[in-house]
Amino acid sequence: MSGVDKMKNKAQELAGEGKESVGDATDNRDLQAEGEKDKMAGNLKQAGEKVKDAFK
Repeated sequence: MSGVDKMKNKAQELAGEGKESVGDATDNRDLQAEGEKDKMAGNLKQAGEKVKDAFK
């Protein structure tokens, strides 16, 4: 996994956590869901990159 991909995936995960936190604080369910979706997408991308690296 390249360092750039790692940083992008981690940034997406952190942005998702931020959105989720703001959604929790403001009781905005749409923002909570969007944050959780972004967080999960970042985690899945990281996992996929790790699998690809394992087969190199």
